[in-house]
Amino acid sequence: MPRSPRAAATAVLAFGLVAAAPAPGSEPVVTDARVVAHFDLAAGRTPENIALERDGSADLTFASARQVARVAPDGRTRVLATLPAVADPATPLVGSAVVTGIARAQDGTLYVNYATGTAATGIWRLSPTGGAPERIAALPADGLPNGLALDERRGVLYAADSVRGTVWRVPRAGGTATAWAVGEALEPLRAPSASGFGANGIKVHRDAVWVSHTGRGALLRIPVGADGAAGPVETRATGLEGIDDFAFPGQGRSVLAALNSGSRVVLVRPDGAVVTVLTARDGLSNPTSVAVRGRTVYVPSAAYSTGRDPNLLLARLRQLVDHR
Repeated sequence: MPRSPRAAATAVLAFGLVAAAPAPGSEPVVTDARVVAHFDLAAGRTPENIALERDGSADLTFASARQVARVAPDGRTRVLATLPAVADPATPLVGSAVVTGIARAQDGTLYVNYATGTAATGIWRLSPTGGAPERIAALPADGLPNGLALDERRGVLYAADSVRGTVWRVPRAGGTATAWAVGEALEPLRAPSASGFGANGIKVHRDAVWVSHTGRGALLRIPVGADGAAGPVETRATGLEGIDDFAFPGQGRSVLAALNSGSRVVLVRPDGAVVTVLTARDGLSNPTSVAVRGRTVYVPSAAYSTGRDPNLLLARLRQLVDHR
């Protein structure tokens, strides 16, 4: 969730509804946190979103640098691609051109959202064999495509627009974007003190599209009908102030969510209970997203408001949760 200075200032919110860490004597859900890579804030290497490679490497979008990079398990980092510069970028809420969400296909193809405030805004594809990034779908220049998710079974991509309150659906091969889900539940709050960010992170999980709403501090679920249409938006959790992107650590409905403004990662259980599992003491600095592979948890931090140490943190999932 790239931040303008104003948005960063307004995003420091109260966390009264979020549960505290586990009670003394209980076993922590996540342990052995360690930062494996530090990034150059001055160079715009602010990691916004993450996808995982089969060897455990992490593909990151560096929002402000307009780059996609790969971080090996030992922390070595190499830039895979840089999105083309645009003249006079005017991305809503941000001002600059930023690379946001990322999704990886089984064949190694990477898809990223590029928000510019110009005609270059859209979903771009990076071939696993190399070459220049290619735009496969245009998205509105006055929006902010943020989270990105791929449903390979249905052959579609979903992009969450933080400004227009829309989930866009695009054929994986490219083509015209369709407003798949819209409505008040996805729109940013209109209060003067609001951050301006609505729908943000997005995942496809068990015949539904899940979306985080930053302004509402909520986790939403949108069923996918047999015909591919969006069902009614369901609120599955609230009190998640500053929520950015998230991941499912199991096959059930428990979620690990990055709370950007509070530099925390929390576990949201199916009954709505929330437990803090990682904090700034572990190395988080405005975490933006979460990924899970087996028992390894990956958390990039962009340092948007802290201004300190954008990084990639790895930790161990001590217990697999919610397999149902």
